[in-house]
Formats: sequence, C-alpha cells, structure tokens
Amino acid sequence: MIISASLVKELRSITNAGMMECKKSLVECDGDINKAVKHLREKGLAMAKKRSSRTTKEGRIFSYIHLNNKLGVLVEINCETDFVAKTDDFNEMSNNIAMQVAASAPLFVDREQVSPEILEQEREIYRKQSENKPPQAIEKIVEGKIEKYLKQVCLMEQSYIKDPDVTVNDYIASFIAKLGENITVRRFVRFQMGEE
Repeated sequence: MIISASLVKELRSITNAGMMECKKSLVECDGDINKAVKHLREKGLAMAKKRSSRTTKEGRIFSYIHLNNKLGVLVEINCETDFVAKTDDFNEMSNNIAMQVAASAPLFVDREQVSPEILEQEREIYRKQSENKPPQAIEKIVEGKIEKYLKQVCLMEQSYIKDPDVTVNDYIASFIAKLGENITVRRFVRFQMGEE
C-alpha cells in the first residue's frame, strides 16, 4: 500500500511521533489514520512501561504564573539525561504539565502518594452519602467514588486539559516514546492568592 506524505504529516501532527514511526503505523493499519493513532499510542505506552524502571536524576524545575499573577505553579520533572532536559520537546511537555497543575489543582502526583488515612476518610464520607442505598450495593458505590476521586486529585490520572481523551500519564508516555527516555513528575506545588 502506498502511503502519501500528507497522510504521514497529518498523523505526525496528531501524535508527535517520528515520521518513520508514523509511516510504519499507517502501513500496518492499511492507511486508516484513526487506527494508526491508536496503534502509536499503544506502542508509546508499551515503550513507556519498558522504560519506567530506568532512573531519572536529571531534569528541570518549571514554573507557570497565570495571567492575573494570582496563581502560580512550580513542578519538578525528571528525565535520564541532561541532553533531553534541554530539548524543546521536553520543555514544551513540562510547561504543559505546569499549566495542567494550575488548571486542574491536583493534590498528588499519583495514587501511591495518597495515604490510607485519606482514602479511609473519603470512604467514610461516601458510605454516609450512600446510606439509603441497598446494603449489598454500598461498597461497590463507595469504590466507584474512590476511583473517581483518585482521577480528580492525582495528576497522572487526570484528563489532559488540551486533549481530554488522554490522561496526563498517556500524554507523558507519548514524550517518553518520542524522546527515548523515562520521564517522571517528581513533585509540584501550586500557589493561589488567599489560599491557606
């Protein structure tokens, strides 16, 4: 099958993957751009999983100050080498993550940071909210609400603000695949005027 350069370019603009990866994906998916997008995302996640155990000791601290100067974010994003930390792609991704923190106000980087005490407090609240439901359904309802809570308060599980069809974790995984290094969000802090 012949894949046109314009189709490869279109896929590249959607996924940020390399030209050759886009072409290979389109060939494997018989020129179907939607299947190729899915294929590249799955491939990126698989590559990200392989790299997730590699140490990330380099990186940078990024800041974002909202236009009204009443909201600011600092976020530390790590990678494996100083070379990658200086690339435009890494900087673009990191600035977008800082904007995500500003816009979505997560409390934790990922669910591993959420203490068992906080989860139990949330479970108690949800149990009380579900008291009028059938007893056999309460725990299922509570666990469903816990999952929803974690997707709201954990940065990596939030829907990415510029593309709600992917999570922040998937967004970062696309850059892991593109840059060939493990990338992690180590920590962040969000300041808002008047907030305690």
